[in-house]
Amino acid sequence: MERFYLITGHVGRLELLVPHGVKLVQLRIKDMPEPEIRRQIARARDICAVHRAQLVVNDYWQVALDLNCSFVHLGQEDMDTADFPALRRAGVRIGLSTHDEAELDRALSFDPAYVALGPVYPTLLKRMKWGPQGLDNVRRWKAMAGTTPLVAIGGLTPERAPGVFAAGADSVAVVTDIRHAPDPEARTREWLRVCGA
Repeated sequence: MERFYLITGHVGRLELLVPHGVKLVQLRIKDMPEPEIRRQIARARDICAVHRAQLVVNDYWQVALDLNCSFVHLGQEDMDTADFPALRRAGVRIGLSTHDEAELDRALSFDPAYVALGPVYPTLLKRMKWGPQGLDNVRRWKAMAGTTPLVAIGGLTPERAPGVFAAGADSVAVVTDIRHAPDPEARTREWLRVCGA
């Protein structure tokens, strides 16, 4: 599992940042018409292929299947409707979001490629019904997840990354810190250095 996991909301940003050495990137598109969703996922797939990066498609598992993408990320609600057998038959790996122990137990029952825990720290990205999980929960989650890779997400900065890794996270997923950076490309390179990527 790559230690640095970039999450971006538009293929244009993905195209800008992946060439700097990003090897794991999630395209998390929200509120766009389906033709645009398909265009962006197909473009992201092709960019990642050129740069030997792993694309993870957020939510749109059916589009991912249609476009021969090999990795999807699903939230808890998406797990209710996703066709896991079809994804498995196509060889698609699956990452799953978790926020409490019941969700973690459920996620692990699907034998995912990774489980994500968040928000580790307060996050500006979206209103969450869960408070910050903190490093103690990262430790507990990793103990419960065992050999399943653990992705930490939420409020992460390069300064906080060493503590998150020390607590047991296998990977750090970064959204807002890069999105709001004055120079996203330089910030991405900083993250790659911090993560030893």
